Amino acid sequence: MDSAVDYARLFRLDGRRALVVGAGSGIGQAAALALAAQGAEVVCADRDLAAAEATVALAGVAPGGGLTAYRLDVLEEGAIARTVPELGDLDVLVVTPAVNVRKRLLDYTAAEFDRVVELNLRAAFELFTTVGRGMAARGRGSMIGCSSIRSLTTEPGQGVYAMSKAGLVMLLRTLAAELGPSGVRVNAVAPGVIDTPLTAPIKGNPEWYGAYAAKSILGRWGRPEELAGAIVYLASDAASYTTGSVLFVDGGWTAADGRFTPPA
Repeated sequence: MDSAVDYARLFRLDGRRALVVGAGSGIGQAAALALAAQGAEVVCADRDLAAAEATVALAGVAPGGGLTAYRLDVLEEGAIARTVPELGDLDVLVVTPAVNVRKRLLDYTAAEFDRVVELNLRAAFELFTTVGRGMAARGRGSMIGCSSIRSLTTEPGQGVYAMSKAGLVMLLRTLAAELGPSGVRVNAVAPGVIDTPLTAPIKGNPEWYGAYAAKSILGRWGRPEELAGAIVYLASDAASYTTGSVLFVDGGWTAADGRFTPPA
């Protein structure tokens, strides 16, 4: 055992610079606030600058390294290539944006397929590879992508979204394998059903909302802030030997069948 380890500071991120993409709401906002609370300097990037600024305004709730707002539309041609050099050296990257078109596969159009894959996979690929090059050159860094329980289990109407989230896992695992020798760790968090703008259509249907709550072992939906601990862990030295992993934060959704409780 290394007696030199300061366990009291294992999760601290003082002196580190983080980029959180999608920081204007939901899981991205919670991640930005949590990283700052642990001492990181956080760039809150979002295509909606006002939303990113609103996250920064919440910094009084999570005092720490400081937050700054930055407008970034990852689907805008050339935006990622321009932005990453402007932000300087990055120690942490968290990517959360996603879109879902809930339709059965036989009803999907090519345009809808492209819309989901372009944001959930192609833009993620560009973000992780662009930031990853700089991290590899400096010999350090942690990159975290937001996958989903849908990377492992699907349902009618979730096919393309599930494909994109499973693809994201393999993108991150491959980057972990390729960048590990350079000192860069790459992992995924896989949320369950979380109360965010992405899941608003489900929340608006009481029967659907209740069924999803009942599927979780904990019997409820998750909150964005309940992902914050997993993201801080993966960003910090507490996860120094963790790479190529998928951390499910799903209230037990993927651990139990949930459709029927048989008699003991």
